[in-house]
Amino acid sequence: MLSSNIEKALNKQIKIEAESSQIYLAMASWAELKGMEGVAEFMYAQTDEERMHMLKIFKFVNERGGHAIVSELDAPSTDFGSTKEMFETLLKHEEFVSQSINELVAITLEEKDYATHNFLQWYVAEQIEEEATARTILDKINLIGDDRSGFYHFDKDIKAMINFNPQAPIV
Repeated sequence: MLSSNIEKALNKQIKIEAESSQIYLAMASWAELKGMEGVAEFMYAQTDEERMHMLKIFKFVNERGGHAIVSELDAPSTDFGSTKEMFETLLKHEEFVSQSINELVAITLEEKDYATHNFLQWYVAEQIEEEATARTILDKINLIGDDRSGFYHFDKDIKAMINFNPQAPIV
């Protein structure tokens, strides 16, 4: 059984994960309109992945006797300036999500809720991966500089970074 404090914190994380999905969706649309098909596909895959993250917490809350809440979402930005600025925004957002997960883990330790603590370890590892991916992409963009042909190849190469499996079960 979840404490009301942990239930509230998990519902806050559900909203953050749902908003993350929306942010990636806005980025996918922006990239698609800029002719960056590979970046758009990457972002579409990420929006689905973030939704799966949200659903995983949602189901966990209900399974543990809590009540998962569907809340109103804040609208994401729809203009990102440049590809580099978009990925800088993405990295800052993933760092924010990591901090939120870390705060949630701290609450579970304070309340000695080891089942939820164990459940959240997957998210801790996932956030390390998310931040590393964003940093790797930014490193590539910085290597390219202003070389337009480099961005053409970057757009093609980013498709290889898509690791979302829509057939994976929701745990």
